[in-house]
Amino acid sequence: MALDVSPPVGGVVFFERREIDQLLRLYGRMVAAGEWRDYGMGGASDHAAFSIFRHAAEAPLYRVEKWPELARKQGQWLVRGQGGVVLKRGHDLAQVLRLFDKGRFKVVD
Repeated sequence: MALDVSPPVGGVVFFERREIDQLLRLYGRMVAAGEWRDYGMGGASDHAAFSIFRHAAEAPLYRVEKWPELARKQGQWLVRGQGGVVLKRGHDLAQVLRLFDKGRFKVVD
């Protein structure tokens, strides 16, 4: 199963293997901390999304999105919170994921 798709093949944007690895390492840390419970991945013609859930039946807490068309402008990576608010945007996935570093914030129910 090939996950490396750059540039989009067949009109679908998706994550590369190293990007999935970074996302799943963060997800594993947050599951171990008891913050997150489930995730979902999807690709579309213009972006790919990694959705993070507290409970499987809810709307996502966060969405890490890859928008290749914005790579030379604002940066292709962004993190959306609930309600679609952009929490962080940038050119480098690791830099954008630092939003979730320990001690920077806490999820409140």
